[in-house]
Amino acid sequence: MDPYAPAYELRQPVTPPVGGRAEARRAARRRRAAARPETLRRLVPQALVVAFLAGGTSAFVAADKAVRIDVDGVPRTLHTFADDVRELLADEGLDVGAHDLVAPAPGAPLTGGDEITVRYGRLVTLTLDGQPRRVWTTAHTVEEALRELGVRAEGAYLSLARSLVIPRAGLTLNVRTERTVTFLADGRERTIRTNAASVREALADAGIELRGQDTTSVPPGRFPRDGQTITVMRITRGKEVSEEPIDFRVHRTEDASLFAGTEVVVRQGRPGALRVTYAVRTVNGVRQKPRKLAEEVVREPVTQRVRFGTRPLPDSVRGADRLNWDGLAQCESGGRPEAVDASGHYGGLYQFDTGTWQRLGGKGRPQDAPAAEQTYRAKKLYVQRGASPWPHCGRRLYQ
Repeated sequence: MDPYAPAYELRQPVTPPVGGRAEARRAARRRRAAARPETLRRLVPQALVVAFLAGGTSAFVAADKAVRIDVDGVPRTLHTFADDVRELLADEGLDVGAHDLVAPAPGAPLTGGDEITVRYGRLVTLTLDGQPRRVWTTAHTVEEALRELGVRAEGAYLSLARSLVIPRAGLTLNVRTERTVTFLADGRERTIRTNAASVREALADAGIELRGQDTTSVPPGRFPRDGQTITVMRITRGKEVSEEPIDFRVHRTEDASLFAGTEVVVRQGRPGALRVTYAVRTVNGVRQKPRKLAEEVVREPVTQRVRFGTRPLPDSVRGADRLNWDGLAQCESGGRPEAVDASGHYGGLYQFDTGTWQRLGGKGRPQDAPAAEQTYRAKKLYVQRGASPWPHCGRRLYQ
């Protein structure tokens, strides 16, 4: 039945649509009417009944409102008795939450001709330049969501079409914005704009190829950042084999028949040989420290055998004991057993040369021997050659 028909055309009381505060008011009026005494209803003239119906219809028409509602881009016009936006949403069965958009706000009063917009929130699992995050949006499409989130989409890689409508269930979106990356390779610098997902992909965009063991200063699988400078490292690997000596051991044996400080080599030692294999690596032409891979003994060393004397040195040498050896030592070395001349050839109290010292039975260098041994061997030299080994200081022996 048409609720807007004139009162005189009505044959039955008009029942307004169910719902809202208007319906609650009508139910209350029906309860009050049912409570009136039966006798009172029989006394009411038919004219009063007609007048009552006409007044109720006018009030019903006045409470009705025509509004326009747009839910996620789908508009429609409807009539409602709701007093505010919240009541309208409830009457229409539209549940809204914290992530949804309602305009005007749910508490705003309703008047005829109002426009109400409802946008449901969608959860977007967004990975932006390798960084994942979860965001809510009321945007209708992927492009609108990116604009709402402030993501620079020009030149970017998108895993989904920009025009794709975002469903109520949400979606997963991977975005890689365009970045500036600089490569240093083969003595050249190359700067590119790229939305690559890895350094390896950015290298391909720059036309740079990694060969063999080549790598980059940033791991090839890592995400390239805006403004990053990456060095390409050209790597070569190889092996080297070298032969290295093995030192021989010295076995020493006491010999009481030899004077102390005297040594006799019974068997000459000989170094061994070791074959060593190294891993060799160069980075951009610069040789790195070799790494040992294996070693093999190709010749065993031969132990040197030495006999050393333990017999005490004699205190005197016939024909040389009564000479002034202290005076000679003072003249030659200032009386210092460890003295060495400026040339480095002569040493000790009496400035022996090493060859003469060793021919006299001395070991090593004269300046390393005790003072008593130096004097003993100087006396032996005197017996052989007189004072001639000390042309400038030899006369001190006789003073």
